[in-house]
This record gives sequence, C-alpha cells and structure tokens, in this order.
Amino acid sequence: MFKRTLFFIAPLALLIGCSSNVQNPVDRITYRDEPLVRDVETGMTQARVLSIGGEPSRATARTVVPGLCHDYILNRDGKQQPYYVSFDSAGRVDGQGFLTCKQLEENQRNLRR
Repeated sequence: MFKRTLFFIAPLALLIGCSSNVQNPVDRITYRDEPLVRDVETGMTQARVLSIGGEPSRATARTVVPGLCHDYILNRDGKQQPYYVSFDSAGRVDGQGFLTCKQLEENQRNLRR
C-alpha cells in the first residue's frame, strides 16, 4: 500500500514543484478544441489572436514584464474557465494558460523575489 501511494505522490510532487504556473492539466484536455487553446502559438501577433479568439473580456497592461495581457472566459458544459494570452512589448504572444492575467502577474512577481 505504501509503495502504491509513493508511486502516485512522487510524480505528482515533481510536476507541481517544477511548474511556475500552477495549472490543472485536466483543463488542457477539456478545452483542447477551443480555438484559443488549439490555435494560438508563441510569437503570434496580437491581431492574429484577436481574429482567432475575438475581443477579450479584459485587456490589461502587464507590470512585472512589459507588455499586455488578455483575459478570456472559456465555456464548456456550463463551466466557465479563465484563460489568458500574454503579449510582449512588441505585441507578440509570449504566454498563455488557464489563469487570469492577475494570477499570472502574481506568479511572475513571486518568481522575481
């Protein structure tokens, strides 16, 4: 019983410990067919992202790293999930994931400490 528990907990702890943006991997599977998740790639222009995902629910200037961040809300089976797409100072995608822009900023601020 102890070995089974250890084999489950050890990889999970490694995944969590190595991740700077704690996100639920199930979200990636659940929303993999959403255009923002499926089609947006690093280096893509802001105009291209807007053509794929439409207007964000909120756009904010980033404070820790220069640039802009778009908050989107993905909907599936009555469940809402936040999703961000961040842009560098040149207007190119430099990140995306299942967090809000506020959570992204907090994570980046904590990493700089």
